[in-house]
Amino acid sequence: MSTPRTLFEKLWDAHCVREESERAPAILYVDLHLVHEVTSPQAFAELAARGLKVRRPERHKATLDHSTPTTAADAAGRLAYITPQAEAQVEALRANCKAQGIELFDWDSGKRGIVHVVGPELGLTQPGMTIVCGDSHTATHGAFGALAFGIGSSEVGHVMATQCLLQRKPKTLAITVDGRLPAGCSAKDLILHIIGRIGVAGGTGQVIEYRGPAIEALSMEERMTVCNMSIEAGARAGLIAVDDTTVEWLRGRERVPQGEAFEAAASAWRAWRSDEGACFDAEVRIDASDVRPTLTWGTHPGQVVAVDAALPKAAPETVGALSYMGFEGGAPLAGQPVDVVFVGSCTNGRLSDLREMAAVLRGRRVHPRVRMLVVPGSDAVKREAEAEGIDRLVREAGAEWREPGCSMCIAMNGDTVKPGQLAVSTSNRNFEGRQGKGARTVLASPASAAAAAIAGCIADPRTYATTPAVAEEATA
Repeated sequence: MSTPRTLFEKLWDAHCVREESERAPAILYVDLHLVHEVTSPQAFAELAARGLKVRRPERHKATLDHSTPTTAADAAGRLAYITPQAEAQVEALRANCKAQGIELFDWDSGKRGIVHVVGPELGLTQPGMTIVCGDSHTATHGAFGALAFGIGSSEVGHVMATQCLLQRKPKTLAITVDGRLPAGCSAKDLILHIIGRIGVAGGTGQVIEYRGPAIEALSMEERMTVCNMSIEAGARAGLIAVDDTTVEWLRGRERVPQGEAFEAAASAWRAWRSDEGACFDAEVRIDASDVRPTLTWGTHPGQVVAVDAALPKAAPETVGALSYMGFEGGAPLAGQPVDVVFVGSCTNGRLSDLREMAAVLRGRRVHPRVRMLVVPGSDAVKREAEAEGIDRLVREAGAEWREPGCSMCIAMNGDTVKPGQLAVSTSNRNFEGRQGKGARTVLASPASAAAAAIAGCIADPRTYATTPAVAEEATA
């Protein structure tokens, strides 16, 4: 009788070309490599310098996202790139993909968007795969029972040339979430709560598998949010087992098998789960009923607090972050004035995230002092949201409706927070300067972000989700 294996062990064993030794890492085969304009130029240049071609171009898919402006083109079709260097990155990717035969989801494709939004929505991301990208938040794709992790620029070149990657085998951490999330709480609240519990180094050297009734109850979009932020706990990757939710979300996607072939694929996909009795190197249990709307207060994603709780008191380990954020230790988090609100990113830029935001924003106005940007994660998300009238709701509320892209998640495309301003952001990192030099960032769910936009300060989204209001009342 075979030894029970974890989902990670099954994925590793299925893709390990050569086992690691004391002297050398293992060689892991890569099923899908996702490419964007920021971490690929050096890799393509290395291939060119060595006279190499991409070994299997059909297993590489590219999109434009990090450096792209989120404002529409002008009447002449020109895009407002923040710098010539940003435009050069985009043009380099276009030229490199053409030269190497890699499919690029370009401006006019109707499929462009943030790399970790586009991959799943097209069905490129499938259970049982190994997936890599020159981006930290590749862990997103682990929501589909795929082993997905970010790689560096030199590794991008190695994957292009060999379709393999050198890797040391990580350990495993099971995070079991019991019960169900309370009403008014989302997957973003859950993952911030988890990171607050285990710390930003809690998953270091490990692959996290999220399990338990609360995880099984999440939608695919919510599962992607949870796995997306695994890296913020120091983990190499995040995983969630395949179930009916996974299969039905993939059904009919453009790049998955169709008809009878889909049923055969789905049957195989369901095997991508940990065996009963499989052993993990460590396990943490979380009670979902303890989760409340949760936001960060400091300068990394582990410094979190519930919206209705007080900030931590000043102490040697908190005083630096409190000082940078301009917060007073022991004061309430709710009521802290907000200047900017950003809804978008690979963490919370999908249609369900925009719906969550819209449920709070509907019938209300953004506070006069707040600038709010809403940025769909892809062309498809933008089309679907506009078909539901979300763009109109956003504009009528006094917010900006933008073109797809990474936008204000990372200050390299023109969407930035000014020095000293406080931003409530649905993105994934609140490091000093992440959204602009001197910017102060509070990470939150789409509902919490919308509540802050309406109130002009950090506010409990549960109040706005349950209490109707007219525009005048919302900004009074």
